[in-house]
Amino acid sequence: MRRALLVAFLLSLAGTLFSGTLAYRELFGNSALACPAPGAPGTVFGYPACVYGFFVFLALTVVTGLGLRAERSGLASTSVDARAASG
Repeated sequence: MRRALLVAFLLSLAGTLFSGTLAYRELFGNSALACPAPGAPGTVFGYPACVYGFFVFLALTVVTGLGLRAERSGLASTSVDARAASG
């Protein structure tokens, strides 16, 4: 379980950094003045898709980080202890 959470955390962290870089360049870089108008092809509600990807990856990073933190602090160990005692 911990390994799966760690892999998901690392992948979502990489996705957050990548999409954050793309979103920053699209919104604040030199190409920001040339961005298409809201509703134009390549936008979703007026923003580039990388902006939404950033927030999805950020949410995944937070959720998996909290899962790793809970597992480390022992909150998730009660289910592991119950399985060990029964088997």
